[in-house]
Amino acid sequence: MTQLSKITIASGLTFDALVAGEPGAPLVLLLHGFAESMHCWRAQVTALADAGYRAIAPSQRGYSPGARPDVRDTANYHIDRLMDDAIDIVKAAGYGEARFHLAGHDWGGSIAWALADRYPERVASLTVLSRPHPNAFNRALLQTDGDQAHRSRHHKAFLEPGAADVVLADDCKWLRERLAAAGVPSEAIARHLTVLGNKAAMEAALAWYRARGAIRAPLGIIAEPVLYIWGEEDDTVGRVAAEGTRDFVSGPYRFETLPGVGHFAVDQAGKRVTELLLAHLASHPA
Repeated sequence: MTQLSKITIASGLTFDALVAGEPGAPLVLLLHGFAESMHCWRAQVTALADAGYRAIAPSQRGYSPGARPDVRDTANYHIDRLMDDAIDIVKAAGYGEARFHLAGHDWGGSIAWALADRYPERVASLTVLSRPHPNAFNRALLQTDGDQAHRSRHHKAFLEPGAADVVLADDCKWLRERLAAAGVPSEAIARHLTVLGNKAAMEAALAWYRARGAIRAPLGIIAEPVLYIWGEEDDTVGRVAAEGTRDFVSGPYRFETLPGVGHFAVDQAGKRVTELLLAHLASHPA
């Protein structure tokens, strides 16, 4: 049974999290992206527990009220801090230095790629949705046709001081329309807004972008088993970046495309995502 839990890490931050499965079972850590929350993984958390895994999907730094350091210092939201949180959540859940499975969507995918690069001995398998390997993304951004740069133009807009007010204006009109246009069901949008639909949470979420800036730091070649899922209608990630991810993975690799699916594949095509995730984990046990 999936429970809404609180996980306190050594630094004193407390994360809201969806948790299911028996303690001590193989761990799967699931990281959400923007503009969603832990709730995007609800179906997968339940399915993973039913399949014999321990699944944890936290609302990450800034999204959880108990894990929201001062946004005026963007260093608090640097990707290194987000990576530290993920490892500390694994420890707080009782898994110490054990290997675990890792999944991430969008920004959660960026964190997941970086964790796989930094901790290859810890990550038993990697599943990423929507977000290409940063090197493939950077290469696509430099293409002379400008396609990926156009798709990513909203990232620069998020760096503006008044971005949170724009996104939240008129009862979160921009955010509601963005998610709905991408095929996210209305009930899922409502759940995400319970987490993100307030000024404090939105400012913290956008601090992730401000801490990183416009450029993604390059990573090394990923040796862990990778499942990369890309919706063919993703308006933020083009085919060049998606297909180019293969060039930066040396281990077992599966690239799965989802016809008719946009950027928010977990919410839009949850059943298929669950099938692919379970098959990947079964093929690469921790």
